[in-house]
Amino acid sequence: MIHVLAFYLFAGLMLLAGLLTITARNPVHAVLWLIVAFFNAAGLMVLLGAEFVAMLLVIVYVGAVAVLFLFVVMMLDIDFATLRAGFIRNFPLGVLIALVLLGELVIGIGAERAGAIRLGLPDVAGQAPEGMSNIAAIGALLYSRYLFLFEAAGLILLVAMIGAIVLTHRQRGGVRGQNISKQVARRPEEATVNLRPEVGAGVKL
Repeated sequence: MIHVLAFYLFAGLMLLAGLLTITARNPVHAVLWLIVAFFNAAGLMVLLGAEFVAMLLVIVYVGAVAVLFLFVVMMLDIDFATLRAGFIRNFPLGVLIALVLLGELVIGIGAERAGAIRLGLPDVAGQAPEGMSNIAAIGALLYSRYLFLFEAAGLILLVAMIGAIVLTHRQRGGVRGQNISKQVARRPEEATVNLRPEVGAGVKL
């Protein structure tokens, strides 16, 4: 009984958060509602026994992607009038895409009810042993059967990170570089100046 209540609670909150994400006028509020939707989706994954997917939703999507969206939205100078004008201009295209996706869902549900498509026998080599949790089974599979692919993915991410650092620290015209040793060696009396301006005279910059 508690599983059914938890399912309807998480599913209802996720649908409500998704609706508020696309209808919120403030982009910051939209990103916050998106984070709420991710948390409730993680709760649904826990109910399904997919703890690893739930952890990925919280760590990757909430902790990285959604927070990055939030920082970008808060740092940008967004013109809300322009956003509303663009929404009205692109509304017919959005409705067309929504109708196409709805038609695909209806066709998919109808095909599933007509009879499931059998693509072949399931691969039992990656099946979790009896009594092993979902996370332990995925870890054992990654570090045994897919070890080289896992290491290759890590190497690709390392190369991408090094490339991003090199592109960021390249020499650019008009951009002053930091002198870390000079900043660390600076004393407090060199950084602040105590001024006593006269009343009504202002401060000379």
